[in-house]
Amino acid sequence: MTPTLEAAYAQPHRRYHTRAHIEQCLALLDQVSDLTDTERQILTYAIWWHDAVYDPTASDNEARSAQMAKADLRDFDVSIHAREEVARLIMLTAGHEVEEEDRLGELLVSIDLAILGAPADRYDAYARAVRDEYAHVPDELWRKGRAGVLQRFLDAQVIFPDPAFAEWLDAQARDNLTRELASLT
Repeated sequence: MTPTLEAAYAQPHRRYHTRAHIEQCLALLDQVSDLTDTERQILTYAIWWHDAVYDPTASDNEARSAQMAKADLRDFDVSIHAREEVARLIMLTAGHEVEEEDRLGELLVSIDLAILGAPADRYDAYARAVRDEYAHVPDELWRKGRAGVLQRFLDAQVIFPDPAFAEWLDAQARDNLTRELASLT
């Protein structure tokens, strides 16, 4: 990890989007066995940089994270093709929507969202941490906005675009999302 990334993930306003989230994502990537070395390296970079910029008051965090990744990876002598692919993958985490047959996109988005399918106690800790990150938002607006996000996930045909992640986590994710949604309304 670069000093810039270390500092970014240690920012005091972060409660969930910390280095621990990155380490959990990397541990999930380690469980994926059918990747080439190049694919694994690109996904590793995308995981490290996908939340590098995290300002709960901004709407361009992913774009700024992607730009940061491209600039930082140039210093690591990563090819322009790989840097562009890392940036593209990071941008997918903005809306968590992936085109069919985009294997790396499916994996990154599924890994990023895996917390949704965590056991209830871990999910609840995540939900509290995200609320803390958005402490500047009044409760009424938070409940309305968060309910909209949760409902969008529940309405989706698939939450996790990677089939293995979907099989493993979808049922628990839907239980968690439904429970949190009920607590907001």
